Amino acid sequence: MANFYRDNKDIQFQFSHPLMKKIIQLREQDFKDFGKFDYAPCSFEDALDSYDRVMDILGEICGDVIATNAEEVDKVGPHHENGHVTYAPGTQQNHEVLAQAGLYGMNLPREYGGLNFSMVPYIMSAEIVGRADAGFSNIWGLQDCADTIYEFANQEIRDEFLHRINKGETCSMDLTEPDAGSDLQAVMLKATLDEKSGMWKLNGVKRFITNGDAQIKLVLARSEENTTDGRGLSYFVHDQKWGGVTVRRIENKLGIKGSPTCELVFNNAPAKLVGERRMGLIKYVMSLMNGARLGVAAQAVGISEAAYREALKFAKERRQFGKPIIQFPAVYEMLSIIKARLQASRALLYETTRFVDVYKAYNMVAESRKLTLEEKNEAKQYQRLADMFTPMVKMVASEYSNQNAYDSLQIHGGSGFMKDYPIERIYRDARITTIYEGTSQLQVVAAQRYVTNGAYLNQIKEYEKIEIKSEYTQLKKMLVSMTEQYQQAVAIVAGGDAEFIDFHARRLVEMASHIIMSYLLIIDAQSDRRFRDSAIIFTNKSKAWNDERYSYIADFASCDLNQFLAVKEEYLPES
Repeated sequence: MANFYRDNKDIQFQFSHPLMKKIIQLREQDFKDFGKFDYAPCSFEDALDSYDRVMDILGEICGDVIATNAEEVDKVGPHHENGHVTYAPGTQQNHEVLAQAGLYGMNLPREYGGLNFSMVPYIMSAEIVGRADAGFSNIWGLQDCADTIYEFANQEIRDEFLHRINKGETCSMDLTEPDAGSDLQAVMLKATLDEKSGMWKLNGVKRFITNGDAQIKLVLARSEENTTDGRGLSYFVHDQKWGGVTVRRIENKLGIKGSPTCELVFNNAPAKLVGERRMGLIKYVMSLMNGARLGVAAQAVGISEAAYREALKFAKERRQFGKPIIQFPAVYEMLSIIKARLQASRALLYETTRFVDVYKAYNMVAESRKLTLEEKNEAKQYQRLADMFTPMVKMVASEYSNQNAYDSLQIHGGSGFMKDYPIERIYRDARITTIYEGTSQLQVVAAQRYVTNGAYLNQIKEYEKIEIKSEYTQLKKMLVSMTEQYQQAVAIVAGGDAEFIDFHARRLVEMASHIIMSYLLIIDAQSDRRFRDSAIIFTNKSKAWNDERYSYIADFASCDLNQFLAVKEEYLPES
């Protein structure tokens, strides 16, 4: 029997982080639910044991059911008929087994049937499911919608929907439209208030909606007449039982084929307002998107894990010239870099998740009592860290999942190009991660402010203060030098205009991410030598990567500005 939690000590290691005690104590509010619910923990150790046991159950389901179904689901896919979607048999089985195990809505409060888990085990679950079948992780991960309902909807809507999500009713977030992809301000699906019933009626088309025939839908729609920007958008919840929404078609995709991506038609579909009017995009969708981006980062790390394991297995078994190919330097170097990227992106993923955990836990505490000034300041600090790390981890983890899948397929050689091996599916599944929930380019747009305002540099300096063992002194010296190089690169770019900054922003964000992930790996290696090799490999590779980016920035800046303008003009359409 396979268990995708028990066979991965790198994941289990995340529960040993010192911040976990603070996270659990805040989340449990000094264990106030103990005695009120028979499954509520009485101590930090008890809560951590619950996390471990639930992850064990999930790991077994992923290893024995979801991973086993993945190839067949990829071949069969969902079916569209009479305006609705039927999952592939394997997808339906995955969903039913997880629902029966009570693994939906695990981080919701217990009064709504949830387990009140922190974000760390939830993101861990997303990673494990992503490793088993990246396509199914999109269906499973849409339980994020429950968090949005809990955080922003009124009590009536909470009571109506949250228990149902915990029992396994499916969700979708209906944002994009044919003429509004990443530019959500351009959403035009119309919402009109029916004064008699107090319900809203939704009319229009949505496109590229993951799990589009879901039972519970969160919909971004234009509620304010004569508006064209984000200030005219509100957020709504629609129940499939109310009718009015049909699936026009399922998209035929390159990968994640078990997850139905739908075009939807809304025809006087009844809906209820979530939160306040006009705040749909400005507040609620942005909150949901941040959670979704963290979920995609977890999915991407899961894909990287799957790719690494497939490459390692094949390299050990495949013999050429009288020996396993893992013994050839070109192969074992490639494997070591795949592993270093995997462990680096995972370190960044859980660092970001812990930041999210702390500020969200404070938000929950604030519902029952007034926060002290110190608590408010700490909550703001962790929210700032979460905001600056989320676009970085989404970009890095998704880019690395693509590169790791590519390199794994390369290790497979011609066999990897055939459908006989899982890496072919993994390679296709990885490709979407740099595109949906905001492309890598849009993550740079979100992250670059933290380059120019010094926030990434300040956090790097915080990591620099941490004492390390003598065997890593040389690596730390290298990182201090890389930090100085990064500062110089920022100063060069900041001397240009806004367009010049935009042009170099990705290079700067990547330089910062390389330094941060190197520090995180070295810090982890202090506690567990299993991360030592990756810390050494990744830091040395990061130096080479950053040298390349710095040289390009410095050389570019030394040229006449007309060179930059010429590059720009070459790609502009003719007037």
